[in-house]
Formats: sequence, C-alpha cells, structure tokens
Amino acid sequence: MKFTASQIAAAVGGTVDGDENATVSTFAKIEEAADGTLTFLANPKYTHHIYDTHASIVLVRRDFVAEHPVNATLIRVDDPYATLSRLLQMVDAVVNARPTGVEQPSFVAEDVELPEGAYIGAFAYVGKGARLGRNVKIYPQAYVGPGAIIGDDSVLYPGVKVYHNCRIGARCVLHAGVVIGADGFGFAPTDDGSYNKIPQIGIVEIADDVEIGANTTVDRATMGCTRVGKGTKLDNLIQVAHNVQIGEHTVMAAQSGVAGSTKIGSHCMVGGQVGFAGHISVGDNVQIGAQSGIPNDVKSGSRLMGYPAVSAGDFARNTVYIKRLPELFRKMSQIEQDLKE
Repeated sequence: MKFTASQIAAAVGGTVDGDENATVSTFAKIEEAADGTLTFLANPKYTHHIYDTHASIVLVRRDFVAEHPVNATLIRVDDPYATLSRLLQMVDAVVNARPTGVEQPSFVAEDVELPEGAYIGAFAYVGKGARLGRNVKIYPQAYVGPGAIIGDDSVLYPGVKVYHNCRIGARCVLHAGVVIGADGFGFAPTDDGSYNKIPQIGIVEIADDVEIGANTTVDRATMGCTRVGKGTKLDNLIQVAHNVQIGEHTVMAAQSGVAGSTKIGSHCMVGGQVGFAGHISVGDNVQIGAQSGIPNDVKSGSRLMGYPAVSAGDFARNTVYIKRLPELFRKMSQIEQDLKE
C-alpha cells in the first residue's frame, strides 16, 4: 500500500515542502532509509543524516531550516516523533487487524458473557465470574482468573496471567508473560528461624490506558490494593511489589524494582535498573537516572541520579571529582615524597 506526501500531510495536519506526489510504502530510520520509505527527524544530533538520506519523505519540525540541499520531500509538522507515532498506529490498525471469536481448544466458564468483538485464543482460560469488556483480546495461553475484570479494548498477549479478582482497565496492553496479582512477598519470621507465609488477600487494580511490558510482574496487595494509575507505561522485566501505588502517566524503564508499600507519583520518569526501597514516597514530576538507588522519600520535581541517589547536578560534579582521584593521589604521593626529602 502506497501513500503520497499530500495524503500523509492531509492526515496529520502537515505541510509539504517538495514533491507532493512522492510516494512511500514503509518506514525506516533516517540513517538506513531507502527510496520509497518515510522517516523522521526529531533529535538534533541526527540532523546531518537528512542531507544524505535516501528516504523519499522526511517528517521535520515546522521551523526546520536546511543548511544544505535536501533531496527528500519534507512534511513539516509540530512534533515529528508524535506524528510518526500517529502514522504507525494508523498503519498498524490496517495491517494488523485484531482477531475475533473463540478458538478451540480454550476454556471459558459458563457464567462469562462474551461481549461484542471479543477474542479468546487457543488454550486460553477465562475463569468463573470474570467480566470481559467490548473488543477484549485474550491471546493464546493467557489466563484470566475467577472474578477478574478486563476493560473495553484491552489486549492480553500470549502467556499473560491475571490472577483472581484483579482489575484491568480499558485500552490496556499487557505484553507476553506479564503476571498481574501473584502473591506479594510476605513472610513472618518465627522463633525457630523459619518463615510463615502471610496470606495476600488484596488485589491489583490497573487503571485505563496502561501498557505493561513483557515479563513484568505486579503483585497483589497483602490487604487492600496494589494500583497502577491511568496512562502509566511500564517496560519489560519490572517488579512492582505488594501495596505499591504508582500515579498517572508515569513511565518506568526495564529492570526497575519497587519494594512493598512505596508510593510513586504522577508524571514521573524512571530510568532502567532503578531500585526503590519499601515504604517511601516519591512525589510528582520526578526524574530518576538509570541504575539509581532510592532509599528515602523524594520531593516533587526532583532530578536524581546515583546510588544512593543525589541531585543530578551533584552527581555530575561527583563524577568529575572521582575521575580526578588518580591525579590527586599522584600529587599527594609526590608531596609526601618531597616532604620526606
């Protein structure tokens, strides 16, 4: 399927700078693009590629000024990256149409109503009392436990497990291997040195428009609810422990871990491999660099890096000092030697 520059511009509210009849049939990165592809320029450090890219069409900001001739047709938009996202969503809706119906063998409890547009893949299981919204897609080998709720237009990819009574909102995406509602890590030490399991009788509640990456786990609460707020995005391989509360529109990169009963605010940005101690509170609009350790409460608006985490400015200065330590040691050794002489 091919589209012209004028068609694309009309769909995204952009303006064409160049050949309105230039056509594309696929997407590519700007440095790898070939004839017939569409690419984008959002990060200034890639600007040099626009002068030798072989792409037919490039999405650029409206105020982009070329310093050298550009062979490609440009479509000027407010935000090239956001526009690319819209285009990819439009193509995905056409190319990867969602399936419907019930494949066999699968199991759906007798009291479960299958709504309009639902899909139950082969070897999937939907337990007694579960409630499914319109257009829910449950892919093969997924498990929806008794009493679980899956909201409208949500997608559970292969191997997802949603334990009993947990709640998934509307338009959520749970990628392969996600586990929602496994027991929280609760054990009480005994006098003889062994541990007694503390029953985890709470639930997990995932709000609308949440996306959770492959093999991420969100544990059920000991009592009450573990919550992930509206619009939040969790990457692959993240552990969210029991009774954690994550706010709205927070993003968290892979291999991060949040210990029990910690609260993370809204609109936070968390890098990969960040560790949060338990029972702490992180405010709104907090940015945390990769591999940081968060042992204490964090105020809203903070920018942190390091282990234990400090302000981003302090971390940068400390890094400079650390790099200079060998030089300082040499100087100190020379001073000591001079004093001895």
